[in-house]
Amino acid sequence: MNRQQKVDCIDELKETLSRVASLVLADYRGLTVQQVNAIRSEIRQSACAYRVVKNTLVKRAIAGTPMEPLAEHFTGPTAIAYSFEDPVAPAKILDNAAKDFEHLEIKAGYVDGEILDTRGISSLAKMKGKDELRAEFLATLMAGPQSFVRLLNAAPQNFLYLLQARERAQGEG
Repeated sequence: MNRQQKVDCIDELKETLSRVASLVLADYRGLTVQQVNAIRSEIRQSACAYRVVKNTLVKRAIAGTPMEPLAEHFTGPTAIAYSFEDPVAPAKILDNAAKDFEHLEIKAGYVDGEILDTRGISSLAKMKGKDELRAEFLATLMAGPQSFVRLLNAAPQNFLYLLQARERAQGEG
């Protein structure tokens, strides 16, 4: 990689990392190609990204940003997983993958200006994702109208049951 390519890569990393909602660093040493591809596939399905970049280039890209304290974690082979929309998604995927693949080690993370350690990433992974929260919110919004419709249907339905019971009583008597 020549000097201009490195400068372009650093600029692209600065631009990308400035827009992320969350970022998780992981040491992938010891994983097979199939395992890494499985992680990449799951990350892509969640609208996240997974990259392996040179540590020195990332350190230069995060210099002078709120992510700068992460520089100490860029040692050895480091993969970064990030999302622009759902801050929980990369943490969930890598936390689950770390449980499945013993060689995958989560190093640190970054969410909303905060640097997270491995316990912080685990806690973040246990939180509900954006889609789950949207579903809960929608269910909450729909609960009121659904109850109202059930209430409106209850009176005619109960009257119908009364008529049917009366008809049966007339038929037997």
